[in-house]
Amino acid sequence: MARITFPYEGFGDAEIPDGNLLAVLAPRTAVPASGSDLDEVKRALGEPIGSPRLREMVKKGDSALILIDDNTRNTPTARLLPLVLEELAAGGAALQDTAILIALGTHRPMTGAEVEAKVGKDLLERIRVYQHDAHDLQGLANLGTTEHGTEVWVNKLLLEFDHVVALGHITPHRVAGFSGGAKMVQPGVSGVVTTGQTHWVSALYEGEEIMGTIDNPVRREMNAVAKKAGLSFIVNVVLDREERIYRCVCGDPEKAHAAGCEASREIFGVPFPEYADIVITDTFPADSELWQAAKGIYAGDLPLKKGGVLVTVTPCPEGVAQGHPELTDIGYLPFAEAKAMVDRGEIEDLTLAAHIVHVGRIIRDKGRGIMVCPCIGAETSRKLGFAPAATPQEAVDLAFSMTGPGAKVIVLQNGGDLLPILRPEGGSST
Repeated sequence: MARITFPYEGFGDAEIPDGNLLAVLAPRTAVPASGSDLDEVKRALGEPIGSPRLREMVKKGDSALILIDDNTRNTPTARLLPLVLEELAAGGAALQDTAILIALGTHRPMTGAEVEAKVGKDLLERIRVYQHDAHDLQGLANLGTTEHGTEVWVNKLLLEFDHVVALGHITPHRVAGFSGGAKMVQPGVSGVVTTGQTHWVSALYEGEEIMGTIDNPVRREMNAVAKKAGLSFIVNVVLDREERIYRCVCGDPEKAHAAGCEASREIFGVPFPEYADIVITDTFPADSELWQAAKGIYAGDLPLKKGGVLVTVTPCPEGVAQGHPELTDIGYLPFAEAKAMVDRGEIEDLTLAAHIVHVGRIIRDKGRGIMVCPCIGAETSRKLGFAPAATPQEAVDLAFSMTGPGAKVIVLQNGGDLLPILRPEGGSST
């Protein structure tokens, strides 16, 4: 028997017969370089891609706005900020002329303690920090539309500074292909209308058509929004399984980001031999609520055979979706049903509709879902579309009862970051 462990205290393990287990997939751990991993950030700041150095872009008296992600991301922001501020200061942008805007997207506001942990206590006392509110029309500016008709509503602060710099990390992403780059503007500091329109585009595609693809229709719209909003420079890191900085890319928001996506594939792109009847995934590090934990579900979709069963093991201490409470009432739906509700105006929030579709395509259209989540009750799990299980072993046993004793199994560890890739000799998903 193969014993499968999970990164959550008190959840217990699961056993799978050795003959059923196809693979256990996890991000790679990079060989640590000598010295601090911040040396990689210093190198990247000195060797920007497609752009002058940040210190060469600013001049004395210039102002700068730094976009950072929120507590749902594990970017080591507090470690990165001093290096970025040093680079800005070297060009003449003083600290009193610099501010931080937390790119919440449509997420809940961060608490004071969360902001302090993200920014660093010492810096927090010396710099202005704002939190984006995607619903506050008074705080948004309308910059027209993109070539393809996306309405561009962004935080007004972006227009008040000479330079906009985005910090972030790059992992595979169901909506954008990869996180990072222009995603810090859209959806990070955009209005709900803009975010809904770009996210609904992603809902029109299967996960395997978007996730892990650098150039895709959604990313192109995000790039267009960020360009209109004045994003001029990015500092993006790729973390390994131990959350060390493996690669840093700086410079042009599109060219540097593309290079960072290639590095992200080196860590998170993991091969699997054939499609599985059962896929078991945790959702680490996207564990705060089911809205975020869905990242593990999206990764689990990629190696899942049509008609298979996806087992999701996740804590979700904040429940289903604090920013979108109506998700619990609607549940995850098949694509055709969700689209019909959008067309009839029954779901007006297109960001919510896209999320419903992304998960619904997997546990409604493609196969079935089982969820182990102590903070989401069995009744709510069923309402959402999952069969509930109290423990990972109970979930595994239930999955085998659905698929038969000969079912082949793939396990994902750190599922919230993974990009499973079928080996060229692999079989069909049907």
